[in-house]
Amino acid sequence: MDHIQIIWEFVKEWYWIPLTLINTTAFITILVENGKPEKTIAWLMVIVFLPFFGVGLYYFFGQKFQKEKYFKKLDNRYKVKLEERWNDLKPFISNEIKLTETYDDHLNDVFEYLVHTQTSIPTSNNNVKLLINGEEKFALLLEDLKNAKHHIHIEYYIFDEDEIGSQILAILVDKAKQGIEIRLIIDDFGSSPFAKRKSHYENLGIQFEIFLPVRFSSLANSNYRNHRKIIVIDGLIGYVGGINVSDKYINPNKFNLYWRDTSIRIHGDATKMLQAQFWLHWQSISANSFTLSYKYLPEMQTVFEKKSPMTFAFSSPGNTPPYAMESMILSISAAQKSIQLCTPYFIPTDSFKTALLIAVSKGVDVSLMLPSRGDSSVVQAASLSFLKPFMERGMNVFLYEKGFMHAKTICIDGLLSYVGTTNLDSRSFLINFELSAVVLDKTIAKQLTDQFEKDVLVSKRFTADLWKNEKWYYKAFASICRLLAPLL
Repeated sequence: MDHIQIIWEFVKEWYWIPLTLINTTAFITILVENGKPEKTIAWLMVIVFLPFFGVGLYYFFGQKFQKEKYFKKLDNRYKVKLEERWNDLKPFISNEIKLTETYDDHLNDVFEYLVHTQTSIPTSNNNVKLLINGEEKFALLLEDLKNAKHHIHIEYYIFDEDEIGSQILAILVDKAKQGIEIRLIIDDFGSSPFAKRKSHYENLGIQFEIFLPVRFSSLANSNYRNHRKIIVIDGLIGYVGGINVSDKYINPNKFNLYWRDTSIRIHGDATKMLQAQFWLHWQSISANSFTLSYKYLPEMQTVFEKKSPMTFAFSSPGNTPPYAMESMILSISAAQKSIQLCTPYFIPTDSFKTALLIAVSKGVDVSLMLPSRGDSSVVQAASLSFLKPFMERGMNVFLYEKGFMHAKTICIDGLLSYVGTTNLDSRSFLINFELSAVVLDKTIAKQLTDQFEKDVLVSKRFTADLWKNEKWYYKAFASICRLLAPLL
C-alpha cells in the first residue's frame, strides 16, 4: 500500500509534465498539417477543453498524415487507370457534350467541368426513373436483381440483415448458385453487424469485401466513410441515391418514422461509369481482382426515344480539388431562375456558402429543405446556426415535419438535377466517398420540383425572426456546435 501511495503522490505531483508534452506534440502536429483554419481551430478547442480525452480523440480520428497520403495515392491510381482509355474516348465525349448543348447552354459547363476532371464521361442514351422513398426503389430493384443474367455489383454504406436486406441476400445467394457473379462491398462503420457475417456469405458464393475495416488499431478508418450507394446489374442497369438497404427506408415501417428519401434507376450508357467506380474500389480492397472487360461494359442494344443526358460527380478524401462540391458550386453559379436543395445536414464550406448567397442576392429563387428533427442534435443545431445570413438575404428555408428528410437532391432552373449520396456538408464534400448523378432532363427536374412542392405542404417555414426568438441557451449550444462543425 505504501508503494501505491508513493506512486499516486508522484503522479499527482508530476502528471502535468507528460500531459504538457502530449498536448504540445498534438498542437504542433495540428499546426504542421496546415489544414483548413476552421478545422485547425476546432481541434485545438477540443484538446484545450478536453485535456485528457481530446488528445486521444485527435490521434484516433483527426490525424491525417498517413490516411490522406494513402487516399491521394489511391486517387492518383484511379486517374491513371481512367486515363488509359480517356484518349480513345475523346471523340465519343465530344459528341456527347454536343448532344447536351442542345438542351441548355448555360448549364452545360457542369458537364464540361466534369469531363476536364477526367472522373466521369457524359452519356445521353439513358432512361432515368426517379424513385421516391424505399417503397418505390425496392419494388423495382428486387425484380431487376431476379432478372440478372451475368453479374450483380453492390456497394453500400448501410446494409442491414432485416426483412428487405434478407430478401436481397436470398436473391444474391440464389443467383450465385446459378453461376452469376456477385460482388458486394460494404462500409464497416455503417454496416458493422453485417460485416461480421462476411465468411457466411462467402461460403454461399458471394464475393464479399469490407471497405476500410474499423479495428482498435485503425479507429481513424471510421472517419473516412464509404457513403456511396451503388448497384450495377449486368452493366446495363444502375441504382444511385440516398436510400440504404434497411427496413427503415420503406414506409410504413416498424420504427413509426416516415423516411423521405430519393434515388434513381438508370438504364443506359451511364451505368458504365458506375461500373468503373465500383471496379476501382474493388481493385483497391480485394485480392480477387477482375478485368474490366467488355462483358462488364456491354453495348446498349436499345436507343431510347426519350434520352436523359447525364454524368456523375464523385468525391473522395483523395480528391484535389473536391469535384462534387465544385460541380455543385458551378451549377449554383450558373442558375438563372431557381434552386431547390434537399439535405439532412447543412454545414456548408465557405465557398459553397458564398455561391448560395450570391445566387440569392442576384434574384434567383433559392429554397432549402432540412428535417425539422435531425438524427443528431449536435449536427442539427450546427445546421440551423448557418441559416441566418441566408434567410436575411431572402432564401426560403423549410423544415420537413412529416418524418425525417434524408434526400440529397438539387434542382437547378427546372433543368439540371443532382440525385445521390452527397450531403451539403464538409464531411461529404471533403472526407467521405460520395457520388451524385447529374441529370440534364426536364422531366426528372419537373418530378423533383413537384415532389419538393408536396414536401413543402408538410413542412414549416423557418425565418430569421424564428431563429432570433429561439431560447438563448439553444442558440448558445448551436454556436458551440457550429465551432465544431468542421469535425462533424
